[in-house]
Amino acid sequence: MSPDPRRPQRSLAKTSLEQAAWPDLDDGFRQAIRRHGTEKTFDAGALLFDVGQDGYDLFYLESGSVDIIDRSDGHTVVRIDAGHFLGELGMLMGQRAFLAGRAREQTRAVVVPQARLRELVRKIPEVGDVVVPAFAARRRLLMEWGEGGLILLGDDTDPRALRLREFAHRSQIPHRWVERSATNEMAELAELGDLPAEGPAAIVGNSKILASPKPRELAEAMGLDLVADCGTTFDVLVVGAGPAGLAASVYAASEGLSVLAIEDTAIGGQAGTSSRIENYLGFPRGISGAELAYLGEVQAVKFGARVTTPRRATKLCEVSGGFGLELDDGSEVKGRSVVLANGVQYRRLPIEGIADYEGRGVYYAATDLEARYCSGTQAVIVGGGNSAGQAAMFLSRHARCTHIAVRGSGLAATMSSYLTRRIESDERIRLWTRTEVNRLEGDPELERVVLRNNQTGEETSLDCRALFIMAGAAPNTGWLDGQLALDDKGFIRTGADASPRSSTYETSLPGVFAVGDIRAGSVKRVASAVGEGSVVISAVHRFLTEPDA
Repeated sequence: MSPDPRRPQRSLAKTSLEQAAWPDLDDGFRQAIRRHGTEKTFDAGALLFDVGQDGYDLFYLESGSVDIIDRSDGHTVVRIDAGHFLGELGMLMGQRAFLAGRAREQTRAVVVPQARLRELVRKIPEVGDVVVPAFAARRRLLMEWGEGGLILLGDDTDPRALRLREFAHRSQIPHRWVERSATNEMAELAELGDLPAEGPAAIVGNSKILASPKPRELAEAMGLDLVADCGTTFDVLVVGAGPAGLAASVYAASEGLSVLAIEDTAIGGQAGTSSRIENYLGFPRGISGAELAYLGEVQAVKFGARVTTPRRATKLCEVSGGFGLELDDGSEVKGRSVVLANGVQYRRLPIEGIADYEGRGVYYAATDLEARYCSGTQAVIVGGGNSAGQAAMFLSRHARCTHIAVRGSGLAATMSSYLTRRIESDERIRLWTRTEVNRLEGDPELERVVLRNNQTGEETSLDCRALFIMAGAAPNTGWLDGQLALDDKGFIRTGADASPRSSTYETSLPGVFAVGDIRAGSVKRVASAVGEGSVVISAVHRFLTEPDA
């Protein structure tokens, strides 16, 4: 397949994001790179790295230029000239290369081995303060451009396709989405190989085609499965990569502990589905949960933490030298201590047939992906917490009218007042108190939601293609029952509530800690989760240095 002539050839430093991605470099950076690298010369057409390569080095270009190439169709994503360096966030995360780098002309470069680069990022500010922000900006650019060697295709109303898109979007995996109804684009993709006649598919790297892949299979094909090659015993195993888990990972890694964070859905956890968080310190204009999680992941990676997704812990056991976590594929990782931060998930409402509508009108997140289904119609949100309020404010910009249904008499007891005031004053939002969803209608997608007043029994039918469930949060502790002390709702007991000898965040099993929403008695807010994840590391340190204290 020849390069697409409709795709523009991109030059650097046009937008503010591109300027951040390819910054002007000072003498301190260049000297550090030259001191720790080796100068090499590459002929025109030489490959510096290729798609699928397990790791690749940093190249600082002294002369010449390099084309970054998408192998799926051979087009040039971006051209990098002398005075800049090659690399992307995956280099620090241990991911495989998903684009190729080819010398456009004879090129002289200083090459820093990948392992050495990671060490320099952690130890030398002149390198870390340049490389990490640039790599993070480049990942954002690839997301914006829809580049990255991954093409996802399918039907917009297929729940399997939505799961793949949600995983890629929330995991910051650069990709391009193609609707099966886009005849011309589908015809071009068919030139890459035998596409499945129906269902979602993924085209990865050198035109490898995956039919109806699960997120795990996609992660493996993209080289995101970082557990399989981990044979070490980590100082800290962090279960969950939401705000609490990411904070624990950042602080543990920054203090010299080896860290593996395991997330079963996508980085950011439940908070990653929040469209906008406005009361988090330091972000007066607000920040989306996905962006906050992305910045947290970048910080954790900067300090050397390893993050893997999608992987689910299924069993905790004591082993020689610490603890073992069995994962959902039967593999096991080991750590000297464990921090449980895998949070909560919204329960499925007891409504007949609701499972049939999940991904076809019933959603448990309110991001840009789901908001598309609200355009020109009505949206219904079930729940009275901050997540529901944030979703209402966001969706009201897309839907004709956004409805909030709560079983109680109002929002004051469960939602921050700034959100309550905005909802009450927004003409595009209607609050239904003492109200529940009684039934769902439509075939095969959701078309109507029937609300029922739980005092009068009166029913109201709303034409609606998008119902958002943000109520009934249940802790993800089913796999821990019988191993740790839980309260009557399944949340993990910690401190004196768990054992007379336990520190504040320690569970009934010494060396295992719990933070964030999964912990009994915690405040269910992003800021408090980050605080607990940060503070718990001092207790982890004490356990590791004085296990019998």
